[in-house]
Amino acid sequence: MIDVKLLEKDPEFAQRYKESLVHRGVSPEDYEKIHEINKKRKKLISEAETLRADQNKISKDVAKLKKEGEDATQLLKQLQDLSHQVKGSMAEAEQTDQELKDYMLSLPNICHPETPVGKSEEDNVVIHSKGEAAEFKFEVKDHVTLGESLKILDFERPGKVTGARFSFLRGMGSRLERALIQFMLDLHVDENGYEEMIPPFVVNSQSMLGTGQLPKFAADSFKLEGFDYFLVPTAEVPVTNFYAGEMLAEEDLPISFCAYTPCFRSEAGSYGKDTRGLFRQHQFNKVELVKFAHPDHSYEEHEKLTSNAEKVLELLELPFRRVALCTGDIGFSAAKCYDLEVWLPGQGKYREISSCSNFEDFQARRANIRFKSGNGKPRYVHTLNGSGLAVGRTLIAILENFQNEDGSIKIPSVLQRYMGGKTEIR
Repeated sequence: MIDVKLLEKDPEFAQRYKESLVHRGVSPEDYEKIHEINKKRKKLISEAETLRADQNKISKDVAKLKKEGEDATQLLKQLQDLSHQVKGSMAEAEQTDQELKDYMLSLPNICHPETPVGKSEEDNVVIHSKGEAAEFKFEVKDHVTLGESLKILDFERPGKVTGARFSFLRGMGSRLERALIQFMLDLHVDENGYEEMIPPFVVNSQSMLGTGQLPKFAADSFKLEGFDYFLVPTAEVPVTNFYAGEMLAEEDLPISFCAYTPCFRSEAGSYGKDTRGLFRQHQFNKVELVKFAHPDHSYEEHEKLTSNAEKVLELLELPFRRVALCTGDIGFSAAKCYDLEVWLPGQGKYREISSCSNFEDFQARRANIRFKSGNGKPRYVHTLNGSGLAVGRTLIAILENFQNEDGSIKIPSVLQRYMGGKTEIR
């Protein structure tokens, strides 16, 4: 959430935010509405304070008349009328204050100056590519054809068990998914210095509000009927809110967590898109990286986090590229974001497998996560996260990049110890 006081005090920041909103596709009128509501709020507060001052003055006059034994009936009537006016004025001021807060919660973060300006994913900028796409001397199959022929993926039976966009992983498919989760966690903990965490897979609305899923993206979430609970759309939500409402020690920053969770998303608005196979499902597994960083060093941590996610792809020998998302494609809460895109031979193109974002203090303001700086003044931390990686999409990439002509799959060497020493899936 953006600080309204900063918009008032810092004209340069205010202009940057206005331009950022326009680049994100938000109309200038929506920006002006901030000032309209805030102006109304301040006017109502001023009026309420004036009425309260009058109320206090008359209260003193009444006390003086009573002390002198004189009639205070007329002043008491005025006092009673003022009391009703003060209550009404304060209630209206509080209502407008809440209106401003709710409105600010619906507006996205300010983009970092390095975020490319653009309207869609077509305007994203490739930073670098690593690994060479394999050249196949046979007709390439996609992961659905490969998985079903090997009887490690089942997309038909979930229809009777649950519904569309769910899957069964069987046998070596299930083991490969589990191996990927274990490999990713081991790498991030043992080599990249993250603390492993198993968070709740269910969160409340305040947690969803803190990371920016609510109120704007309620339709993308699965809410449990009769409860203030949501199935986690990503481990980002519970892990970031681990410190909600807390004051951290400056010397403890940065704090780095990694967590595995299943993720649940309704994918509202994406129906008809990527419906084949594992790519865009309502339930999928993911290993998430989350950092709490000092504001002065958060972009250093952003580069580290992105490199940590890239390391997974490098060790799996999967071709990938890093892409800087433009203003028209970047996520609601992010100030700057890199997507890692893996090459999928079955689709003949690069597809997203991780988004690594720096949210600066946008989430920290919403969740009230601060630290005491050297001068003792509280400051908001910067929060960061990224997939390290989306497990199902990594499985897709392995099946398609390591396929053999006979339909078998070579197991990447770094995973073989997690697969009981096996080198192929047949």
